[in-house]
Order: sequence, then C-alpha cells, then structure tokens
Amino acid sequence: MNYRETIESTKEEQDSREFGAAEELVTISPEDVQALTDKHYLQPVSIRLEKSLIEDFKLIASMYGIGYQPLMRHILKRFADSEKKQILREAASKMKSMRREALREAASKMKSMGKEAAKNLRQLAAKQRKVA
Repeated sequence: MNYRETIESTKEEQDSREFGAAEELVTISPEDVQALTDKHYLQPVSIRLEKSLIEDFKLIASMYGIGYQPLMRHILKRFADSEKKQILREAASKMKSMRREALREAASKMKSMGKEAAKNLRQLAAKQRKVA
C-alpha cells in the first residue's frame, strides 16, 4: 500500500484512532528532532548500561507517567547539581580554614612584634634613666 493514498474513513473511525495510530507509520522529521535538541540544549549521547538498570528506570518512569529517558536525565541532573554543591561547600570550607590559619599566624606575628616592641621600649627607658 502506498502511504500517500487517501484512506476513506468515518469520523468515528478517526476518533477511535483506528487509522493513523500504527507505530510503523509514525515518524519524526529530522527538522523536528533538531528543533527539540536546539530548544532544550540536548546533546545525544551513547552509553552502555545493564539491561536490568534500564528495566528499573522504565518501571519507575511508568509509575511517574513519564518516559525513562527524561527520568534518567532528571536523575543525572540532580546528581550533578548535588556533587557541584558538595565540591563548592568543601572548597569554601577549605578557604575558610586557610583564612582562619592566616589570621592566627598574623595575630601571632603581631603579638610577637608587640612583645619585641615592648622589650625595645623597656630597654630604651632603662637607657634614658641611666642618662638622667
């Protein structure tokens, strides 16, 4: 059968999805795929996963009423966001510790400089008393 032929049908047959609902007749144009990819900034990837893992994702996705690939995309995004936050928290904590240590060192140096200055002042005062 030529798919360009017109199929005569009634309104009821069209509403029942008897015509045009066969998966082998459904295609997505390359332009539509590119438009969706561009709109959502999606990049096709290839990854090998265990069949059982894919089946688990399909089961979970069906419970949420979504496809398994959007579910996987959502889970990967949540993981990546969480990891980035953890890395930033650790870096901030390390910087805070380094800053605290630098302040302690500076305070220690100032304290020792203060002791040295006090010692110098005492020596100067002692010299002035001898002169007077």
